[in-house]
Amino acid sequence: MLVLVETPAGYGLFRVKNKKLLEVEDANDLTSFFASAEVAQKSVHLEAFAKFKDTKHALDEVLALRESKVGKSLKKFLKKHLLQTDASAQLAVSDKALGAAIRNKFGIDVVFTPTTHEIIRGIKEQLSNLLDGLSAKDRQQMAMSLAHSLNRFKLKFSPEKLDTMIIQAVALIDDLDRELNNFAMRLKEWYGWHFPELSKIVTDNLIYAKTVQLIGFRSNTRNVELSPLLPDEIAAEVKMSAETSMGTDITEEDLMHINTLANRVEELVEYRANLAEYLKVRMKAVAPNLTYMVGEVIGARLMAHSGSLLNLSKQPASTIQILGAEKALFRALKTKSHTPKYGLLFHAALVGQAPPKLKGKISRVLAAKLSLCVRVDALTEAAEAAATAAGGKAAEEVASPALSEPTVAISCRRYVENKLLQLEQQQNSGLSRSTAKPSAARYEPKRQMNGKSYDASTDVVQEKKHRLSEEAEEKEDEKPRKKVKREREN
Repeated sequence: MLVLVETPAGYGLFRVKNKKLLEVEDANDLTSFFASAEVAQKSVHLEAFAKFKDTKHALDEVLALRESKVGKSLKKFLKKHLLQTDASAQLAVSDKALGAAIRNKFGIDVVFTPTTHEIIRGIKEQLSNLLDGLSAKDRQQMAMSLAHSLNRFKLKFSPEKLDTMIIQAVALIDDLDRELNNFAMRLKEWYGWHFPELSKIVTDNLIYAKTVQLIGFRSNTRNVELSPLLPDEIAAEVKMSAETSMGTDITEEDLMHINTLANRVEELVEYRANLAEYLKVRMKAVAPNLTYMVGEVIGARLMAHSGSLLNLSKQPASTIQILGAEKALFRALKTKSHTPKYGLLFHAALVGQAPPKLKGKISRVLAAKLSLCVRVDALTEAAEAAATAAGGKAAEEVASPALSEPTVAISCRRYVENKLLQLEQQQNSGLSRSTAKPSAARYEPKRQMNGKSYDASTDVVQEKKHRLSEEAEEKEDEKPRKKVKREREN
């Protein structure tokens, strides 16, 4: 039997000398045959070895082996040292899929068993002693160089690279929202000492920051043109409030710092808008079906919660439904109460359209369809092509119509919308089992009516009643007469 061994230095072909290696039933007993260099040399010996030319050559062969494919160097090596010398010999390999590829390619009898796997492991442990001219230090340097090249290739062509960009972008959007809220609140409190009425009139943070920079001191309000920023009614109200404001006076230095903060708020708002557009383009390129179903922000948050789009595609629908509600889930399991019905999906537009009593059902239906859409985005060739293209192009170039259009999400969204409409109609008509109140007659005991049937002849009408009364009077008159007659007889 011949054994194929892949090393960082090249391909090695070893022949089994000790037949007892193949007769061992327990694979763990093979360690004694490779306990030392002398014993290992008696067990196997090197038949042929093909060294890699350089690190790039080794990387190409390793990439082919990772996909269980027969590389060019391996093909030449097997043709030269196996087919031309001993084509009838069995070949032991360490990868079952690679063995199947070799069998289909050359018609060689390939063996893959736990015993052969342990033999290959023992050969690799004693590789420095079995190969002449290859020390342990040289083999370690070759392995390190190949590992660095392989990791560099993974980072360069990893499909999860775009997922990382999306995850970081949505995390930065959340951070910007918090910072903008803090800065805007600080600006309103700070400038509110001078002009407190302005925050109640102008509620938008960006417009408020621009108005503060435009007005400066409230005494300048009458000379400032506010129409480019505010409608005429609001501008007139601002000018009127500035004349009767109850705020205190501030210095030039105070106003300088307030304007700096207002300018910072304006820059953050503009950058947040640009970042949201960047996220939208990226999500349409990487996960068009997911974006079509729940939007780019919620879709990116689902990806960030799972780690990547591929990890999200491996999640079942029940897990996608409660992503983001882990604390509530474990608290419910601990207290044995009701588990949450939704997590991040609560903010989806389809769930928000549903009535409160139907949000749980719609979130379950939406999660089921989302699991299908995510798998299509993660595992189809179109998604992989989009991810590869996005690695070297700008975001605007990536979002081509061929790769960014949703496929299954159109029918899935239509199904969810129809399901929502159906549930709303059932709820409004009282036919919904989950919301309709049970009828009281359903729980009443059944009563058996065994009474006599109605007889019209027993009814008492007016004429019959009058005749019966006359007969009764006659009977009363007859009774005393009979009594008198009896007295006379006596």
